[in-house]
Amino acid sequence: MKRRIKLPFLVLAPAVVVLVGTATAASIAALGTAHLRAQSDASAQLRSRVLSETLAARLSATPEEDRQPLVERAADRSGAELILVQQDGAIVADVSSGAPQQKELVDLLVRVEGEARTELGPARFTATPLASPNQNLSLIALVAAPETPFATGSLVASVAALAALLVSAAALVALALARDVKSDVRFVMNRIVEVAAEGADPAGKHIPVRSVDQIGVLTSAFNVLVDRFMAAENAYRHDLMGALAYDRDRSAFLAALSHELRTPLNAILGFADVLLSEVDGPLTEDARENLEQVRNSGGHLRALIDDILDLSALESGELRLDCRTVDVYPIAVEVVREAEVTAKSKSLDIHVAGGAATAFADPRRVRQIIGNLVGNAVKFTDKGSVHVRVDPRDGGASISVIDTGPGIAPSEHEAIFQEYWQSRDARRRRVGTGLGLAITRRLVQMHRGFIDLQSQLGKGSMFRVVLPSQPPPPPSRPMDSVRLPAISESDLGDGL
Repeated sequence: MKRRIKLPFLVLAPAVVVLVGTATAASIAALGTAHLRAQSDASAQLRSRVLSETLAARLSATPEEDRQPLVERAADRSGAELILVQQDGAIVADVSSGAPQQKELVDLLVRVEGEARTELGPARFTATPLASPNQNLSLIALVAAPETPFATGSLVASVAALAALLVSAAALVALALARDVKSDVRFVMNRIVEVAAEGADPAGKHIPVRSVDQIGVLTSAFNVLVDRFMAAENAYRHDLMGALAYDRDRSAFLAALSHELRTPLNAILGFADVLLSEVDGPLTEDARENLEQVRNSGGHLRALIDDILDLSALESGELRLDCRTVDVYPIAVEVVREAEVTAKSKSLDIHVAGGAATAFADPRRVRQIIGNLVGNAVKFTDKGSVHVRVDPRDGGASISVIDTGPGIAPSEHEAIFQEYWQSRDARRRRVGTGLGLAITRRLVQMHRGFIDLQSQLGKGSMFRVVLPSQPPPPPSRPMDSVRLPAISESDLGDGL
C-alpha cells in the first residue's frame, strides 16, 4: 500500500494558486489564438471574395490577349494566387506557386468558396465566373490563411506576462494567508500543549481568539470546553472535599468507638482468664467450656477492633513505623509457634523453614504482616499443611506462606487486597471482615516492599512478601525499587 505524500499547507496553498493561475492563462491563450485564427480565416476569405469578384469583372471587359498580363499584375499587387480556368478545369492563365490538378480545380469551381490546400500551405479561395460572353471562364483567387495567425506570438507573450504578474501576486497573497493560518494553528497547538503538560492546571486556560475564521471557531469551541472542564473540576473538588471530610469523620468515629469497645472488652478477657486459672476455685466442665467460648469470642472481637484501629491509622496517616535492622526468621518462628494450637485443632501440619534474613523494618509490623498471612492460611485450610519459608534474597528478606487450602480464583487476586472484600470461600464461611490482607499490603508498601500472590483453585495459595534490607535513600534521589524474583517450583514445595 503506497503512502500518500502530504504537502505542508504553507507550500500547498501557493502551489495550488500557481497551478490554477497557469492553467487559466493557458486557457486564455488558447481561446485567444483560436479567435485570432477564426478572424484570420474570415479576413482571408473576404479578401479572396473581393479580389475574385473585382478581377472577374475586369477580365470580362479585357481582350483575350491582355488577360494574362492583367492577372499577373493583380497577383503581384495583391500577393494572392490567381488562376483563370475553364468550366472543365482547363487552365487559361495561372499565377500561382503550383496549380492544383484539373480534378481539384473542378472541385473548387463546384464549392465556389472555402478552404483549399496549396504548395504554400492552407488558403481561402473564391471562384467567380466571368460575365457573358465569357461565362465559360472562372477566376479562382487563393489568399493565404496561415495556421499561426499574425500577432499570435504577441498575444501569447502578453498573456504570459500578465499571467505571471497576476499569479505572482496571488501566490504571494496565498503564501501570506497560509503563513497567517499556520501561525494561528501553531499558536493554538502550543497553547493546547501547554494545557496538556504535566503539572499544568487540570481544567486548562482560555486561548485568545486571534481571528474570525475556522481557527477562531475552533478556538472558541476549545474555550467552551475549558469552561466545562473548569465547572467539572470545581464540582469534583467540592465533592472530593465532602468525601474527605466524611472519610475523616468515619475514621475518627471508628477509632473512638474501637477505643471505647476495647476498655470493657479487656476487662471481660481479664476476668475470663482469672476464672480459667481457677484461682477462685475449680470449674466444672460446662463452666470451663463456656468461659473458653467467651475467651475465644472476646479474642476474635479484639482482633477485629485492632484491625479497625490499624486501618483508621493508615487512612489518616497517623501510623508511623519504627524501622531498624531486624532478623525476620525469629519473628516467623514465633508467629508459627502461636498458630500451632489452632493448626493442631484442625489436624494441620504447620512448620517454618529457611534461615536468617535481614530486613530494615518495624519488628512489630513485620510480626503483624506474617501473623495476618499465617492466620488466614490456617483459617481457610481444612486439611494438609501450612508452610512458612524465610530466605534472604535480592538485598532483602523474602517471606513465603504456602497453604493447601481451597485456592483463590484468578479474577479475585487483586480484589482480595481491597478493604472489606473477601474471597468467595470466605463469604461462604462468613468469617473475618476483609481487612487483614488490605492492612497487610499497606504495611508492606510502607516498608517499600512488595506482596505477591500465586494460587490455583483446589490446590492452595502462596503469598510472598519481600522487604528491603537497606534504609530508604535520601529524598533528593529517586527511591530504589525492590523487584520480586521469579518463583520457581522448588519455592512452592508441596503446597501447590
